[in-house]
Amino acid sequence: MIHGQNRSSPVTAPAGPAEGPGPADPLWRRRLRHDIRHELGTIIMLASAVAVADDIGAGSRARIEQLLGETRWLDHLLRRLDDGAGDDPPLPGPERLRVDGLTAEVVTGMRLATPHQVCFDGAEAWAHMDAVALWRALRNVLDNACRVAAGRVDVRVGVERGWVVIQVDDDGPGFGRAGGGDAPRGLASLGLGIVHDLISGFGGSLEIRTCEMGGARVRMLLPSAPPVAADDWRPHP
Repeated sequence: MIHGQNRSSPVTAPAGPAEGPGPADPLWRRRLRHDIRHELGTIIMLASAVAVADDIGAGSRARIEQLLGETRWLDHLLRRLDDGAGDDPPLPGPERLRVDGLTAEVVTGMRLATPHQVCFDGAEAWAHMDAVALWRALRNVLDNACRVAAGRVDVRVGVERGWVVIQVDDDGPGFGRAGGGDAPRGLASLGLGIVHDLISGFGGSLEIRTCEMGGARVRMLLPSAPPVAADDWRPHP
């Protein structure tokens, strides 16, 4: 007869933390990226089905289409992560990029995600830049501006003395004084640090000033490029 207390062997607590795969393990990273890409594909499939449904209105359809655009950019970020898996990943090569078009796309997404008024004024402008890097830079700057703004963010794209300038103004308290605490300043500093690294790697620069509305003015200066012929240009991503 087998007694209940003998059905299992006693468990001995491990002497230390268990060894196993973690963030430093390349296989663990590949598997995690695989799972993220799988879930991203599921989101794209579901959003695509909603976008063509007959029972949603124009406003909802526009939001779904913007969601699909965001997922495409996330897919590009995952691919960039895969490409840069080595110890010293190479910097992506610049291309001739339609800056006002990409900026307008990011602004459209922010308008759907914030209660603030986000205004855009853009002239045709081309720069030598990487599309994913510029998208990340724009998102960081606009995220900062919309987080601290009282009600309005102005975005302008133009060409000045051989530089493409993306200017973002907000009516918040000004850079470094958002909310009067350390956390907003830290978030803004981190975001702008990312922006500086992204654009300086392609010969660009970052300027921070005070705008007429009293808030921060962030100017991203990119090396301008000659326009691409209409037949050769393709939108991003």
